[in-house]
Amino acid sequence: MARGIVAMGMLCMSVCMAAQEVHDSVKIHFRQGRTELDLNLGDNRRSLGRIADSLRTSYADSVYALRRILVVGGASPEGSVTLNRRLSERRAAVLFDYLARYGSLPDSLRTFEFLGRDWNGFIRLVEGDPRMPHRTDFLRLLRGIAAEASQGNDRDHLRRIRQSHGGIPYRYAYTHLFPDLRASQLHLWYEKQWNPIAPVCRPKTDLGLSLRMDKPLLDTVPRTVVAENPCRPFYMGIRTNLLYDALAIPNIGVEFYLGKDWSVVANWMYGWWKCDHRHRYWRAYGGDIALRRWFGRAAKEKPLTGHHVGVYAQMLTYDFAWGGRGYMGGKPGGSLWDKANRAGGIEYGYALPVARRWNIDFTVGIGYLGGTYHEYLPEDDCYVWQATKQRHWFGPTKAEVSLVWLVGCDNFNRRKGGRR
Repeated sequence: MARGIVAMGMLCMSVCMAAQEVHDSVKIHFRQGRTELDLNLGDNRRSLGRIADSLRTSYADSVYALRRILVVGGASPEGSVTLNRRLSERRAAVLFDYLARYGSLPDSLRTFEFLGRDWNGFIRLVEGDPRMPHRTDFLRLLRGIAAEASQGNDRDHLRRIRQSHGGIPYRYAYTHLFPDLRASQLHLWYEKQWNPIAPVCRPKTDLGLSLRMDKPLLDTVPRTVVAENPCRPFYMGIRTNLLYDALAIPNIGVEFYLGKDWSVVANWMYGWWKCDHRHRYWRAYGGDIALRRWFGRAAKEKPLTGHHVGVYAQMLTYDFAWGGRGYMGGKPGGSLWDKANRAGGIEYGYALPVARRWNIDFTVGIGYLGGTYHEYLPEDDCYVWQATKQRHWFGPTKAEVSLVWLVGCDNFNRRKGGRR
């Protein structure tokens, strides 16, 4: 009898100990071709807040220990598998960085899986959308493609769905269904630590008896800490042109990301050096403003990085002399608005990441520079006017090698695999 009781107790203990894993998961959406977290997209804010709350609760409660985090990345059909794999890896790194705010996440806990083109997810979305044009035929096509893809055959799949029924189903799916496929599924597993002092078996309502539960962890664990709302992604760069710095012309600029691959940048310089007894002047001040469009793979992965083109306008004045003939841009006296030379044109550049919060931006501009300038000669304590001329210059009017400090929430460069 005693042996039977002991055996039943051991069996109950083994069952209880084997059923101590709790699973929680959410889906996080990303914009097409982007890797930054957008808390205003879909249900991202609520989902990330809930996961953050459960993490902070688990770190505060020694009964539950985080054992594994898995990010599963999928892709909508229109992009290349190679590009989508790279995007999914970077999105996983972004999510790991986000979760690391709430406690230590060693590499041993992090796992990433890439599904490739999520044909099965696409099929489920089409099945659940009665407004899908030509749904029956399109589903038949998708199921055949999914079967081929499962055998490693990925030839002409995108072309076939684009051509089906004149492209009508594809265009509908691109607008209404593909955004739901541009997501990463975030899974977290917690393990309930066994307490030998507590009763061996617990009631069935206890959290520990669920191997996998669809109900969120927060619904069963008391909330001891209220999760703070993470900041909204914001991208700004504070910059200085090292070429002007090397010429002893202090300068500063600021760039704001406007969204959808557009930014605006404004720069200002002011150097007012003189040595009257040697008739030496090194003066320049003015500024420029530019509207930029970012493109290329790096720009898709993170704002203010990679290739950019734009249009710019400049306004400046100067006074250069080195003991002999001097050149003054604009009218003597007055303000910048009275005597400025003006320029405008088109620019091309590339912003290269060099550190976590630093970029180097190489930019050249070609356009027109025009305005009045004066030539003068120093004689005794006076400067004698020699000529007034008009400048009309077509060619390079802008050159930058700018050091850019990245400012803002989520505005930093990630090394491969995420931040260490």
